[in-house]
Amino acid sequence: QVQLVESGGGLVQAGGSLRLSCAASGRTFSSYAMGWFRQAPGKEREFVAAINWSGGSTYYADSVKGRGTISRDNAKNTVYLQMNSLKPEDTAVYYCAADNRKRLSGSYYSVYEYDYWGQGTQVTVSS
Repeated sequence: QVQLVESGGGLVQAGGSLRLSCAASGRTFSSYAMGWFRQAPGKEREFVAAINWSGGSTYYADSVKGRGTISRDNAKNTVYLQMNSLKPEDTAVYYCAADNRKRLSGSYYSVYEYDYWGQGTQVTVSS
């Protein structure tokens, strides 16, 4: 089992940047593929980015492609999401999630593919 704790959210002006971190407990972090999702008020949780166990494969939602970068440091049990050129529509609670398979499945964008979730960190982008 793994526990996930997100950090790095906050209030930022449009055009700014944030780096979100997700620290995982346990000794088998490198066994998990990881994902970032977000949920805005009144909306469903949506996929943002995913990364396989080694960092060799990454996927992004069209809405963040070119602005977001997912990465991981297995030695630090941490996955990151760097977000640049932030827009007001990026405002949401951001969640990291762990899939207990190393490789990303074909449904890496689905919330149902992930086994563990963090509590989320709020990102607010002002215009």
